[in-house]
Amino acid sequence: MLSKHTEPSPAGFVVLLAGLAMFGPFSIDTIFPMFPDMERALGINAVQMQQTISVYLLAYALMALLHGPLSDALGRRVVILGGVAVFVAASVGCALSTSLWQLLLFRALQGVSAGSGLIVGRAIIRDRFEGASAQRVMSRITMVFGVAPAIAPIIGGLIGTRFGWEAIFWFLALFALTLLACCWRWLPETHPRENRLPLDPLPLFGRYFELLRNPAFVWLALSGAFNFAALFIYIASAPVFVLTHLRLGPTDFGYFFVPAIMGMMSGAWLSGRRAGRHAPASTVKLAYRVMLVAGVVNVAYCALAPSVSWPWAVLPVLVAGAGISLAFPTLTLLLLDLYPHERGTASSLQAFLQLMISSVVAGLLSPWLAPQPVTLALGSVGATVLGWGAWRAYAKRGVGAV
Repeated sequence: MLSKHTEPSPAGFVVLLAGLAMFGPFSIDTIFPMFPDMERALGINAVQMQQTISVYLLAYALMALLHGPLSDALGRRVVILGGVAVFVAASVGCALSTSLWQLLLFRALQGVSAGSGLIVGRAIIRDRFEGASAQRVMSRITMVFGVAPAIAPIIGGLIGTRFGWEAIFWFLALFALTLLACCWRWLPETHPRENRLPLDPLPLFGRYFELLRNPAFVWLALSGAFNFAALFIYIASAPVFVLTHLRLGPTDFGYFFVPAIMGMMSGAWLSGRRAGRHAPASTVKLAYRVMLVAGVVNVAYCALAPSVSWPWAVLPVLVAGAGISLAFPTLTLLLLDLYPHERGTASSLQAFLQLMISSVVAGLLSPWLAPQPVTLALGSVGATVLGWGAWRAYAKRGVGAV
């Protein structure tokens, strides 16, 4: 019950939810600098190593279908606490792995548990906030959340080069354990018993099919998913992009991630500033204009330059990141508002679609696109075009605040 826990301040509540969203990306990005060392230690090649991302994302996506409905039926708090606890155990298992198959198993377990904070956290925001206030809170969390991909590879490089790649997973276990203690102490229950839905698998998956039959839901979900894929193509390809194309070292991943996340934080800040002042459609249109211009400039630079270098190869990613995070809070809130009584379920299906696309990017597209900077740029702008097309399909239906 709420009376047994201390309510955090509004700022503390935002930071707590941002922390819950962070530990998922942390488990992807921290190990990037140590990919070559892990390949040598486990006796595997680069393509096999890339599957540690794909397996994580696939497990994350499949479990995403359950996190939201479980929180609709059991409450938000218990699902988050359980997910973070499992993540602690999975990180310990990764640290102790001595073969690729062991690592893949525990990476999958990390993926199963990591989505609880991000997916259920979105439902918590809509439980407690309405309208422009919800967009502002979502934007602030996006800003704090954006720090994770920037600092994760820097931390991973510092830890891994000094103590070995296994120490990175011990760090993740400690981070999650700290987050678990904070949630136990300060995370309130925002979904009261009288509003909870029965946990029945057949109606649940029936509801998913109903959501997928709603064109507005599908187009918004695809717009957000392709929107993020434009950046995730670079994130999944970061070991090749940073170490090979930019010719930097294992402790230099910040030269890519810091500018990219600065862009994302700027876009999230602007999204919060526009909340209540501009129509949602205006914000999304502006975001896609920014992304498309950045994408075209990126392709032109990569195609014409004899070789790419820092900072010119990273600046278009910075600008695109601003557009991505400018659009994403609005797209997510428009989607959740389609189903005000089933926000957990809607958030789960949105996350599932996004993560399935991200797993395809990591497992199939990234190994194919990463060898050449120009193909990476083309893949990124292609994802932006698909996201823009999905938004246009939604907007033409004349639904929501478009």
